[in-house]
Amino acid sequence: MKGPLFYAKILLFGEYGIIKDSKGLAIPFNSYKGALKTAHNLSGEAKKSNQNLNSFYEYLKELDNDLVSFNLESLKEDISSGMYFDSSIPQGYGIGSSGALVASIYDKYATDKITVLENLTRDKLIKLKATFSMMESFFHGKSSGLDPLNSYLSLPILINSKENIEATGIPSQKEGRGAVFLLDSEQVGETEPMVNIFMNKMKNEGFRKMLNEEFVTYTDACIEDFLKGNVSSLFGNVKKLSKVVLANFKPMIPNAFHKVWEKGIQTNDYYLKLCGSGGGGYILGFTEDYEKAKQSLKNYKLEIVYRF
Repeated sequence: MKGPLFYAKILLFGEYGIIKDSKGLAIPFNSYKGALKTAHNLSGEAKKSNQNLNSFYEYLKELDNDLVSFNLESLKEDISSGMYFDSSIPQGYGIGSSGALVASIYDKYATDKITVLENLTRDKLIKLKATFSMMESFFHGKSSGLDPLNSYLSLPILINSKENIEATGIPSQKEGRGAVFLLDSEQVGETEPMVNIFMNKMKNEGFRKMLNEEFVTYTDACIEDFLKGNVSSLFGNVKKLSKVVLANFKPMIPNAFHKVWEKGIQTNDYYLKLCGSGGGGYILGFTEDYEKAKQSLKNYKLEIVYRF
């Protein structure tokens, strides 16, 4: 047995801000994917995944909600038969490994699921996001539900606010010199501790003021520029955002990358920002000249996400 594929996602803009109701833009990333599979003799990763699915089943069994119901008997049977989630999406890298898993379980076992083929009204999207938030909380303690939503729909998603999300189109990629890329920090990040640090920072009035007046303003401007294809304005705003993140989100940036981050801002070869909650995993990079950025970051592993 092999289920449909679900892809990784990249939150281009909006990390942390979406917790506080600012805009966000997430796109599917088809280089990494996962699917439910079944095998009789499980070893290593597959065995671990099967045990993880069993814990997830126990969590879903106890869920008291009026959003979704699951065919739990069928799920339990399949887990007992050796079902696991076969995924190339690196865990703890900020590109939605648990999101793809949640999407695949919802797709196969939700009894009254909202499908990708129906007319996705705003109400349906909100309901899906709330359902996924509740499901994915098993993995992170607190989830926006955005990763599974993106993986499930396999469409770019624009978050205007918690109650206003829509599937959107993004400008088609060009064969230009500019690029959005992933920089591999080669260390795993944990979402929950990072979100806890953020929540503690939110108790500080100065931090809240910075978030509203700078972080959210630049994030919203970046999203608008990206969707409209205003590339030169986009890079100006990404640079401002990169500076604000370096100044105020240091704990979320692995120590080894503080100088690398700073170098990008000083040389304008590239600008870095968090990819997901940070603390490790991937860091997102933006550059007007990918060859130059590659040279500047020649000691690191880079991977292209989108070309300008």
